[in-house]
Amino acid sequence: MTSIVYKNNKKLATKWIIGGLIGACILIISSIFLLLYPFASTDKKIFFQGEHPILYQGKQQGNALLEENTWFVPLTFMQKNIDDSIIYDEKSKSVIITTANQVVQMPTDSLTYFVNQKEVKLQLSPIISRDGEIFVALEPLLSFFPIQFKQLPDSKAIWIQRDGDHYANGRIVDKVINKEKVRLRTEPTWQSPYVADMNKEEAITIEAEKDEFYLVRKANGISGYIKKDYVVKKDEVTITIAQQTPAVHLPKLDGPVQLTWEAVYSKNPDLANIPDMNGVNVVSPTWFSLAAVDGSIKNLASLEYSKWAHAKGYQVWGVFSNSFDPVLTHEALKDFDTRANIIRQILSFSQMYQLQGINFDIENVNPEDGPIVTQFMREITPYLHEAGLVVSMDITFSAGENNNWSSFYERDKLAEITDYLMIMAYDEHIGAASGVGSVASFPWVESNLQTLLKEVPNEKIILGVPLYARLWKEQQNADGSTEITSQALSMDKVKAWLTEKGLQPTYDEETGQNYAEYVSADEHATYKIWIEDDLSLKKRAELVNKYKLAGIGSWSRLFADPTAWTAIKLNVDQSVTQK
Repeated sequence: MTSIVYKNNKKLATKWIIGGLIGACILIISSIFLLLYPFASTDKKIFFQGEHPILYQGKQQGNALLEENTWFVPLTFMQKNIDDSIIYDEKSKSVIITTANQVVQMPTDSLTYFVNQKEVKLQLSPIISRDGEIFVALEPLLSFFPIQFKQLPDSKAIWIQRDGDHYANGRIVDKVINKEKVRLRTEPTWQSPYVADMNKEEAITIEAEKDEFYLVRKANGISGYIKKDYVVKKDEVTITIAQQTPAVHLPKLDGPVQLTWEAVYSKNPDLANIPDMNGVNVVSPTWFSLAAVDGSIKNLASLEYSKWAHAKGYQVWGVFSNSFDPVLTHEALKDFDTRANIIRQILSFSQMYQLQGINFDIENVNPEDGPIVTQFMREITPYLHEAGLVVSMDITFSAGENNNWSSFYERDKLAEITDYLMIMAYDEHIGAASGVGSVASFPWVESNLQTLLKEVPNEKIILGVPLYARLWKEQQNADGSTEITSQALSMDKVKAWLTEKGLQPTYDEETGQNYAEYVSADEHATYKIWIEDDLSLKKRAELVNKYKLAGIGSWSRLFADPTAWTAIKLNVDQSVTQK
């Protein structure tokens, strides 16, 4: 009896176990199905924020203002998205815009703005301030930037497009069974929230694709992802906005630039004592310098010198310097009105002294003032080009951060603005702090030039070369210390010193130059010199040809001997074509 009951209980338990397992499997499978099946989300999100959204390159970029049927956009939008060189000048309360040939001043809350100092009248101020934020009228900006805009229906948004923007036209398929599947999603999945419903055969623009989804935009500007299966792609569209930039007509040179600087410290040189300079086609006298914080300029120029140069076949590019004073530079260049004062004077001097170019020698500037130096160059270049003048600027090689002689140069931006950048490829060693060494060793020059070429196109670079050498003296003092001093010698004075000491230079492989050394027992001193001669100068000229640079510039004419001009004369057929 007991065994019969036992067998019945065992059969019943087995059935329950099997049933439980089957139920568990069904539950697991159904859970997985519910988890993985792409049910479309019904969560809706608002796409645009604010009353007049700005649609730019696929997303909202702030909000515009609409006043008296005129659209205004935040100045910050223009600076961030269209041109970061647009600035607001606090002193004049003006927006300043520069293009290749125009300088535009738009004062706040004024019915007049200025293009190259010429008045343009409007019915409404192009610059307004609202709640502490500056807004710029869009309509006048169309003349200066390759952009266009249109108001979108229903959403009150504006769509700003720029030259080169690309998209495709399309439409939703004519049969839509499940409306949830054609909603625009925030991400390329059906589980993400949606931002808008779509109708069958609704026109759209297709702006991107990701996996099995298109990113599409409705006529009212709202965009989102939709499965490719529900879209018919049509024609491609590329925005083309033509802008006419007047051609710049600069004085021509016969071949590459072969410039020498004329150092004028107090008076101009005796023209009768200047020898012929074979190959030179540009002389650049240091005539103009910043004199005061109001932008006034010290003038050492000579019309007689210009006429002499022209008779010799030389162009004259007058040098303007900042007097190498960082405080004076900051005060004079920080405001638009003062910069404009400097520009007016330089333009006047260029006509007065019959110049063909201006060479800007701006050095020793606080690193944080680099942008105002760049802005000054942006503002003066259109005027100089309009006057037919070549614009060049002297720069140094990069020498690390927080360096007043190097860090402030925005080399890539300056290259876009100017016609030439003159790289002062010298003063590698200048005093005790830098140690005894060459003024410009050949490997140092070439290595730094290669680095510079990553930022500046070769056709914009003029290689500056030294026509001087430094005679170093290492003085052994009684206390065992060594005192280091140096003096710059012209090429003639170097030869005279070598002759006086009876020295025969030897070639130094490390620097690529001839080298001489003299030990003075009487003085307990050693003299060292790395020589700039026809050997080193020819190698520098070869660098110009090797890297197809725009030319060569030498500092300075006064240091040269007759062999210098032959050594640095460039081969016209091996250099880049000049403007």
